[in-house]
Amino acid sequence: MGSGKRLLISTVLCLLLVSCGGGGGSSSPAVAAGGGVTGSGSGGSSGSSSGSTADSCGVSAQIDFVEEVATDWYYWYDELAAVDADAYSSAQAYLDAIVEPITSDNSGRDPGFSYLTTVSEDEARFTSGAYYGFGFRYALLNNDQEFYFSDTFEGGPAHEAGLRRSQRLLGIDMGDGFESWESIVARGAPSSEVFGPSDSPVSRIFRVDDNGVESDIEVTKAELTTPPLAGEPLLIPREGLPPVGYIHFRTFIDAADGPLRDAASQFASAGVTDVVVDLRYNGGGLVRVAQTFLNLLGGDIADGELSYIINFNDKRQSNNDTANFSVEPETFTPLRIAFITRTGTASASEMVINGLAPHIEMAMVGTDTYGKAVGQSAFDLGGDCDTRLRLISFEIQNGEGQGGYYTGLASTGRFTLYEAEDDVKRPFGDLNEDSLQTALAWLDGTLEKASATSTYKRPPRPLSLAPFDAVWSMNEEAPLNPDGSVRSF
Repeated sequence: MGSGKRLLISTVLCLLLVSCGGGGGSSSPAVAAGGGVTGSGSGGSSGSSSGSTADSCGVSAQIDFVEEVATDWYYWYDELAAVDADAYSSAQAYLDAIVEPITSDNSGRDPGFSYLTTVSEDEARFTSGAYYGFGFRYALLNNDQEFYFSDTFEGGPAHEAGLRRSQRLLGIDMGDGFESWESIVARGAPSSEVFGPSDSPVSRIFRVDDNGVESDIEVTKAELTTPPLAGEPLLIPREGLPPVGYIHFRTFIDAADGPLRDAASQFASAGVTDVVVDLRYNGGGLVRVAQTFLNLLGGDIADGELSYIINFNDKRQSNNDTANFSVEPETFTPLRIAFITRTGTASASEMVINGLAPHIEMAMVGTDTYGKAVGQSAFDLGGDCDTRLRLISFEIQNGEGQGGYYTGLASTGRFTLYEAEDDVKRPFGDLNEDSLQTALAWLDGTLEKASATSTYKRPPRPLSLAPFDAVWSMNEEAPLNPDGSVRSF
């Protein structure tokens, strides 16, 4: 491709990213998903193609688009593989091939974070968390023989029907009578059979055990959104001390802004100084929402100091950005924070923990985090094409320049981690649930010792990139999306 076309693509992209905003009014790309992802831009041959829509949106055009963007914006562009584009039948296959030197080196830098999607699906996910499903997450215990609902989304079909975290699934009626979960696992039933397609109002009858009481609950898939908070924030009373604030935060989407501010106001009114922030399934989201959360938690203590640094590759240094802590109307002053974390804690969640570390006494409780120290930018092919490229384009550091946590935050040795179980047999907020109990023990000073590292080792690629052609073997962990977030059904 000629240099004139490259210049057009880059210029259009930068202008649109600047004008889209979302990055606190800065002139850099609007930082958004995951550890972040930048706001959508436009690339490709939009406005310059003379061919048909099929030609301008086809495989060849998509591959050219990926090549243009990757060689200019990919964070490790100088490590991309030189391959024959004509050998690939899809743009995703081509993308996988050129980033293979990075995805295969076991560094954890890009284990599948760069991918192609559609504009509509991407925007729905990071604004409202919308998707089509039952509205639950689950965990498998005892060599996959025990299925527990680990989370059900308020307002979603599963929650409305009565399914709750801590309930055990005994069997499923998929239309031909009940089959036990053990039988489903034994025959390796495909997910499409077990839970049905993700684009139609399929129904299933779930037989569940709720603390010894069995019941059959029918649920029909529907379009739903992910509530950013699980339940209401809690005030956990303590004798002679202010209450501990507890918040279970699912995802950094735009819809989280109001609930987070309401929670902070509630904690401020109660005089809260110790907080438990439950991020065990939070795979990230919008950087602008992460910045709001940073300000709510640390703005009073660190006002005016750097909260994060965004570094692009040496071709895109003009897009580098920083942000400072600032006081929001709802900002309160926590002195200690216990973060509940697990493998699904990634990206923007890690950004918040890492950003607060220089300013507030903290501990991690659970297991080490996923390890997503980089962010993606969104690039659109443009025209009538519904093609979006999510590409690793920058690294995130805290105000002291600390980042690089590609195998998890605790693995850096900079964080104290108290290991605890995700006790899916108990509801969120249950004082006897192992993770919350451990977090409260740390706040009360009753824990005997801490571990600086985690025994968990992340697989070389996100779990979701494995073919979903059998029942997932997850041990305690839920399957993950390509950006590290927990997959929901």
